[in-house]
Amino acid sequence: MPQLPATPYPAEVRARLDADAKEVVARYPGSRSALLPLLHLVQSEEGYVSRTGIAFCAETLDLTTAEVTAVSTFYSMYRRRPSGDYQVGVCTNTLCAVMGGDAIFDTLKEHLGVGNNETTEDGKVTLEHIECNAACDFAPVVMVNWEFFDNQTPESATQLVDDLIAGRTVEPTRGAPLCSYKDTARILAGFPDERPGAVEATGGAGPASLIGLKLAKGEALPKARVVSPRAGQPTDARPENVQPHDAQVHDPAPTERLSSHDAPQQTSASDPEHPAGPAAEEGE
Repeated sequence: MPQLPATPYPAEVRARLDADAKEVVARYPGSRSALLPLLHLVQSEEGYVSRTGIAFCAETLDLTTAEVTAVSTFYSMYRRRPSGDYQVGVCTNTLCAVMGGDAIFDTLKEHLGVGNNETTEDGKVTLEHIECNAACDFAPVVMVNWEFFDNQTPESATQLVDDLIAGRTVEPTRGAPLCSYKDTARILAGFPDERPGAVEATGGAGPASLIGLKLAKGEALPKARVVSPRAGQPTDARPENVQPHDAQVHDPAPTERLSSHDAPQQTSASDPEHPAGPAAEEGE
């Protein structure tokens, strides 16, 4: 059935968005290149990309609503319906899944009483499964408004959503302090994060992500720090089969957050009971 035209923004909202959109469009040599940040901008207004937001983007950039809709529905970062203050995404891609991501997702669905892409009745949390967020060495990973919560378990993830719903302060494993989903969308639109200390707290990749680069540069240290699985405590030890140049060699700073995957794991090549045998040439 044909739909009625989208309801326009109230005059004061439209004036504010017009000013912000003008600033965004001015960054690009071609106006249509501003579509992605403009979609984030309208998402910061309503918490999702509404038909009103689509009409605004189309009018601002001299596009059709069909063109804007095609882009907004292609990218999963744009919400298609109202969502919660906190977008809780559980990575269920390969490594996170086998490390417990599927169990975390199932636990949260039951605990919150929602399904994928559904929001709790109080409007606080929207739960969704997400694809790889380039943090495989910290698997399983949960993201809240695109901030990282590393090395999660069903129990820690349950506590996390309970804290969000209760309004308690929640600190990401790394990255900037948590803010609302609408505020996150505005930052993604390219506007500065004006919270004191937020930019400085952003930081970079964790040590588990950088160990390969360190090895490539020959920067590995002679003493290994073995990070035990989650239930254990870190120890300073090196199995006989681990040499100084191996990936486990790492002496972290006290403030570094290590991944449980830094702990040496037995493989067929290092397990005497399951020898791999001589390496074969390709095609043999």
